[in-house]
Amino acid sequence: MHKLSVQQLRAAFPALRETGDHKPYIYFDGPGGTQMAQQAIDSMMAYITGGMANLHGAFPTSIGTDNLLLEGRKAVADLLHCAPEEVAFGQNMTTLAFSIARSLGSFITADDEVVVTEMDHRANVDPWVTLAKDKAAKVKFIELNPDTYTLDLEKLDELITEKTKLVAVGMSSNVTGTVTDVARVIARAKEVNAIVIIDAVHAVPHLPIDFQELGCDVLLCSAYKFFGPHIGMAVIAASLFEKLQVYKLAPAPQQIPDKLETGTQNHEAIASLIGAITFIEQLGEGATRRERLQSGMQRIEEHEQELTARLDSFLRQLPELKLYRAPKGIYKTPTFAFTLPGIKAREVTSWFAEHYNMCIADGHFYASTMADKLGVNPMGGWVRIGLAPYNTMEEVELFEQGLREFIKTH
Repeated sequence: MHKLSVQQLRAAFPALRETGDHKPYIYFDGPGGTQMAQQAIDSMMAYITGGMANLHGAFPTSIGTDNLLLEGRKAVADLLHCAPEEVAFGQNMTTLAFSIARSLGSFITADDEVVVTEMDHRANVDPWVTLAKDKAAKVKFIELNPDTYTLDLEKLDELITEKTKLVAVGMSSNVTGTVTDVARVIARAKEVNAIVIIDAVHAVPHLPIDFQELGCDVLLCSAYKFFGPHIGMAVIAASLFEKLQVYKLAPAPQQIPDKLETGTQNHEAIASLIGAITFIEQLGEGATRRERLQSGMQRIEEHEQELTARLDSFLRQLPELKLYRAPKGIYKTPTFAFTLPGIKAREVTSWFAEHYNMCIADGHFYASTMADKLGVNPMGGWVRIGLAPYNTMEEVELFEQGLREFIKTH
C-alpha cells in the first residue's frame, strides 16, 4: 500500500489554498471539526443546483431524493460496517443521543443502573443521565485515572452488574486522544445483557471502525469531523432499533431507520456526506468500497501517527507545560491537550492566531467532568492541538517554533 501523498490530499481542500486576501490558515482544530473536502462540496452543490425536492413524490427530483437517502445509508454502512437500514441521520450526535435516550425510556426502571464515564464528552453522558433521573435509576461512573488519562477498567465487574441496563462509553477522548479498550467494556456489558452506546465522534476521523465486530448496540458519529457537513449519524443494531418506542408523528413511517428521523432531513448535507465518504474511499484501494474505505483510513492513520510521534516527543520534553496525554504503549489519536502554569488558555490560542495564523482551540470541550477532576477550568481549560490528514510536518515544526517563542516571551 503506497504512502499517502499529503500534497495531493491538501489539493482536495479549498480552505487550504492561498488567496490574494490572506495567507491560508493552519488548521490545528481537527477535533472541533475538519475542513470540507471538494468532493463533499461538489456533491452538496450538485443536489442543490440539480433540483431539490422532498421525499415520496412521483416526480423525478423527489425520486432522486429518495435514492439519495438510500445511497447515503449505504455509504455510511460501508464506512462503519453495518447494515444500511441501521443508519439514521439527524441534526447532530447530541440531538440523536437525546432522541435515542427518550426512546429507551421503557427499558429502564427505578431498580436499574446506568453506567457512564468521567472522560467522555457530555453528549455521551447527559442523555443517559437524564434518562436515569427520569426513571429514578442509579447512575455510576467509570472513573478517570488522573495520572494516565485513561479510564480505570479494573473495576468493571463491580460497576457493571446484573442491575446495569445501559453502558455509555467513548471510543476516543476528544481532549487527550486516549483510545479506550471499548471491546473490554462491551464484553462485560453483554455478560449482563446491558445496552451499549459508543460515542465514536472523535474516533471515526482517525480509526477504521467495524460496528459488527464491536458488537455494541448504538454507535454515534458526526460527518463534520471527517471532511463533511454538519450532520449526525446513529448506527443502531436492528434488533434494538425495531424495539425503540420513538416519539414521532402518527402518520410518519413506522419502519427502521425512518421512524427515528422526525421531520424533513437535511438532504443537501446527506449528499455532501456521500461526497466526504467518497473522498476517503479515493485514498484507498481494494475490490469493494468497504475495502477501499478501510485502506483509505489506514493511510490516514499512518500519516497522522508520523506527525503525532514528532509532536508527542516535542511536547513531552518541555518542562514549562503540563501535557495531558496517556503514557507510551496506550494508543491515542493525534490530539494533544496542555496547560501553561499561570497563563489562560485563551491567551495562548489568541497569540497563535495573531502571530502564526494558526487555528488552535481552548476550553473544556464539553469533557467537563474530566476538566473539573483535573482542575483546568480556572485556566480557561486546555489548549488543544488536533491534527488532521491535511496537516504537514512543516506545519508541526512551525507550531514548535511558535510555542518555543511564546514560552520565551511569556
